[in-house]
Amino acid sequence: MDKYKKLASNTIIFAIGTFSSKVLSFLLMPFVTRMMTSGDYGSADLVQQTVNVLIPIVTLQVNSAALRFSLDKAKNKSDVFTVGVRTTLAGFVVFLFLAYPISLIEINDFKLGDYIILVYVFVLVSGMRQLCQQFVRGSGHVKLFAVDGIIATATTLLFTFLFLGVFKWGVTGYIVAIIASDACSIIFYTITAKLYRYLSPRLFEKGITGQMLKYCVPLIPTVILWWIINVSDRYMITYFIGSSENGLYTAASKIPNFVVLFAQIFIDAWQLSAVDEYESESRGEFFTKVFRVYSGGVFAVASALILFCQLFTKILVAPSYYESWNYVPILIIATTYSCIVNFLASVYMAEKKSLMSLVTAMTGTVTNIVLNLILIPKLGATGAAIATVTAFVVVFITRAINTRKYIKINFKLPLMIIETVLLVVQTFLMLYFKEGVLLYVAESVLLAVMLLLNIKPITELAKLIFTKFLKRGKKNL
Repeated sequence: MDKYKKLASNTIIFAIGTFSSKVLSFLLMPFVTRMMTSGDYGSADLVQQTVNVLIPIVTLQVNSAALRFSLDKAKNKSDVFTVGVRTTLAGFVVFLFLAYPISLIEINDFKLGDYIILVYVFVLVSGMRQLCQQFVRGSGHVKLFAVDGIIATATTLLFTFLFLGVFKWGVTGYIVAIIASDACSIIFYTITAKLYRYLSPRLFEKGITGQMLKYCVPLIPTVILWWIINVSDRYMITYFIGSSENGLYTAASKIPNFVVLFAQIFIDAWQLSAVDEYESESRGEFFTKVFRVYSGGVFAVASALILFCQLFTKILVAPSYYESWNYVPILIIATTYSCIVNFLASVYMAEKKSLMSLVTAMTGTVTNIVLNLILIPKLGATGAAIATVTAFVVVFITRAINTRKYIKINFKLPLMIIETVLLVVQTFLMLYFKEGVLLYVAESVLLAVMLLLNIKPITELAKLIFTKFLKRGKKNL
């Protein structure tokens, strides 16, 4: 049971840091949506999402290699971190020569050139923060990772109120707040983890450089493909409909992130356990049991979110954004399957099969682009949400088949199909009837059914976590 206890312990630690930072994005929504028009909010989101796709390209996604190779006990951590820093800085120098063509990007009423300096600073600072974050996590400093999450929450809150509320810098203030918070995280990690000690004076780390690049370079197109699935619809919505509609769609996408909130806390801990236990003889049983607990929790949270999606929208966004709730139920299903797909990514990580991660992601990307082009002109933002759901389901099917080459996980597909049907029925009822006592009674019944289907794995998870807490409490006494 030690491996389960370790997983539970790491999950609790990551929850402390991740929960605060993720919840912040929801708590800030009422303030941000009141300080910015839907058009400005849509533009700010496009800047942020553009940076998110540029970072893996510029840094060669070396932060993923820093995580995976720092987990290897046989690897010299100094070499790993040094390669990460040098790769990030070298990539940024090359990136400087692309300023002009990038500034020419223009979609409808959105001009990236208006924010080009912000984009460059954002890429460098956030890229370095991701590297420090993943290296520290892989090196076993999970408590520092958690503390950084709390500090990042406080600094983002402070800078957002300052730049957006006091100075009223609009889109610029929204982005600068994120950059300033990331810079504070870099300083925190450098001092507390003493990262400067891991910088090697050698010009070239023989062997490890090639191994890390071989692992992380295939992840660049993989991350881009995920970005296309998750974000390209926002560009297409802006192109076909405009920034205002994209602002509504962006606001709607924040609420399904509650599913990601709970899932990411677990995935951060699970990646460490997946690598540690991958060589054990009972790995198939371990992965199957953990997957059942994980997927059961994700489906249960998704079902509850659909029931309360109107209430959350009313609480979290300004009145002018309220209609965005119509996109939320479909996006919740999409997010549910994205979380399940991320679990299977741990198999590729443990196997160091980053190329297969790319190949499987490609199936979803092609599906997403084709359906976006077909559905957005006909159904608007709803079409984009449907395309995203379909893309993630396709990737799940592809990965479920492919990962059986490496490890046999019992997904209990009949149960997953029933859970998916429940979410689809909930979504249909919510969007068709929109309001009424009978609607909420029916939604509550469906949620109860979902909880009953997953009562065993949810109980096992709760028992594992509470047992860990109780043992700690006894030791303290």
